[in-house]
Amino acid sequence: MSHKRLLDTEKRWVTRKGKAYLSDRVIVHGKDLHKELGDYDWIHLYLYAILGRDPGENVAKLLSSFWVSTSYPDASIWPNHVTALAGTVRATASLSLMAGLSISEASIYGRRPEVRALDFFYRAGKHLDAGGDLGEFVENEKSAGRTIYGYGRPLSRTDERIPFMLDKAREFELDGGRYLQIALNVHSYLYEKYGYSMNVAAVHAGLAADIGLSCQEYQIFGSPAFVTGLAPCYQDARDRPEGSFFPVRCSNIVYEGPAKRNWSA
Repeated sequence: MSHKRLLDTEKRWVTRKGKAYLSDRVIVHGKDLHKELGDYDWIHLYLYAILGRDPGENVAKLLSSFWVSTSYPDASIWPNHVTALAGTVRATASLSLMAGLSISEASIYGRRPEVRALDFFYRAGKHLDAGGDLGEFVENEKSAGRTIYGYGRPLSRTDERIPFMLDKAREFELDGGRYLQIALNVHSYLYEKYGYSMNVAAVHAGLAADIGLSCQEYQIFGSPAFVTGLAPCYQDARDRPEGSFFPVRCSNIVYEGPAKRNWSA
C-alpha cells in the first residue's frame, strides 16, 4: 500500500465543504457565512451545511418540527436520565448533554431505528416500482427477521407526536408525498393484520424520504434532536443535592443469582 495518499494531505486539506479565512470571511459550500447565510435560522443553516444546498424554507421549518416534537424535558425517560445522572454528580453541561446524546443512537430507539425506517421506505418504494405488493414486502421483511421500525411503541399504544407532525406537514404543504402515504398504508396493513400501532418514527421517515434525504443525511440531521429536552433535565438535577436523582437503596435491589461467587476464577 502506498503512502502517497497520506503524503498528499500531510500539510493541506482539499475540500469543497468550507473554509475559514480568519480576519476576512468564512465560506460554507461556496457561500459567505455572514453575508449570504447570516439570515438563516440555525436549523436552516444546519441543513444547508449537511446537504450542500438550500432545502427551502418550508422544508427547514418542517424538519425543525421534528426536533420540536421530541423535546421532552422528562428526566425519567431515555436518554434524558443519563444527562440527569451526569448533572447529579456535577459533570459539566457539555459532558452531560453529550452523554445523553451518545445513547440516543441506540439499536431500539432514537436515531438508528429512524434511519432504518427511512431505508425501509426507500426499499418499499423500489419494490412497488417493480410491480410488487406492499403487504408482500412487509411480510418478506418479517419473514427475514427484520424489525419494521416505526410501528409499535414501548409503554404506549398511541403516539401523541403523530397528529402534531401531520398538522405541520399540512401547514408547510409537504403532506402529499409518496413515502408518507406508504408509511400510512403500512400502518393500515400492520394494524389490521397484527394490531400494530404506528409511532412518530414512521411519519418522520416518510416525510424525510419525500424530502429526499439520504440515510446518512437524515442521521446527521437527527443526531442533536433531543438536546432541547436534555438541557432542563441537566439543570434540574444539577440544582438539587448531589446524588439525589432516583437513588436506590441496597434493600431494593432484587438479586436472584448465586449466594456466593468464586471471584478468583
